[in-house]
Amino acid sequence: MNKILISGAAGFIGYSLVKQLIKTGEYQIVGLDNINNYYDVTLKYGRLQDLGIEQSVMNENELITSNTASSFRFIKLDLQDREQLNELMDTEGFDIVCNLAAQAGVRYSIDHPYAYLESNLVGFMNILEASRQHKIKHYIYASSSSVYGTNNEVPYSESDQVDQPLSLYAATKKSNELMAHSYSKLYSMRTTGIRFFTVYGPWGRPDMAPYLFMDAIVNCKPIKVFNHGNLERDFTYVDDIVNGIVLVINSKISQNEIPYQIYNLGNSMPVKLMDFISSIEYITGKLALKEFAQMQPGDVYKTYANMKKFEEHFGYKPKVNINVGLSKMYEWYKTYFKS
Repeated sequence: MNKILISGAAGFIGYSLVKQLIKTGEYQIVGLDNINNYYDVTLKYGRLQDLGIEQSVMNENELITSNTASSFRFIKLDLQDREQLNELMDTEGFDIVCNLAAQAGVRYSIDHPYAYLESNLVGFMNILEASRQHKIKHYIYASSSSVYGTNNEVPYSESDQVDQPLSLYAATKKSNELMAHSYSKLYSMRTTGIRFFTVYGPWGRPDMAPYLFMDAIVNCKPIKVFNHGNLERDFTYVDDIVNGIVLVINSKISQNEIPYQIYNLGNSMPVKLMDFISSIEYITGKLALKEFAQMQPGDVYKTYANMKKFEEHFGYKPKVNINVGLSKMYEWYKTYFKS
């Protein structure tokens, strides 16, 4: 049975991936997270509790086993702690690393630049180099649609130029791709970057529009609608994202294949922001109190994934439409805030 390390395991996508891999029963899984306070840590501990990891027995740099799934263990560890990271890699002998740890948020990066350098560059470098030293078979990492920056041609394709980022967050994600590329070239190390497009769903990030809007609308609070609503996003349901990651994890590589790959992973169906808000209004049965505002620094007008490359390689594309996805998210939201 292959052993996989998933960093960012208390995060939205990391948690969702761990949950799916536990169900398959095909992997021994170690989850890693520093549980930073970028947003309310209660949600992060709630995700871990759902995976059978209790906060009360958690200690820094100490592996604990899930009380609901023997195939999953968790360690609270910061990727900037190179010594502890290498000790973990020495002890465990992982086959695959899926690095989903990062300081997230486009707007936050404008006022907190050093958090992005430390997490997204130093942390990324530490786990990339540790993966090389420990001869990991496949290093998979999260990139972002934000790397497309000022690109005006849609849908975004992996072959497009991505050298004009609009935020420091986007610049760090592009840097990750370049770092991985250099390791693939220098050491024939297999690396795969996945550019995620606006992920939403149950247990989602509270700093992102799907959660922010739903929470505000339910509680009759105003929402800020940037660029006066003239925005489009390629909202992608979290289960579709996870299914795509699992295909990448399970994939094999032929001898002649280039060991470096980048893929888009998005719904490939942009939704107008005002239509998105209308969907939440319909699902919750409440009207939004809209406060229209100017375009924010670092924002782009439209995101739209070209999924041709991913479909050709894996025979898969996301399929959950926005109304179904938001309905599932609302069901989770009601349950979570009742408990």
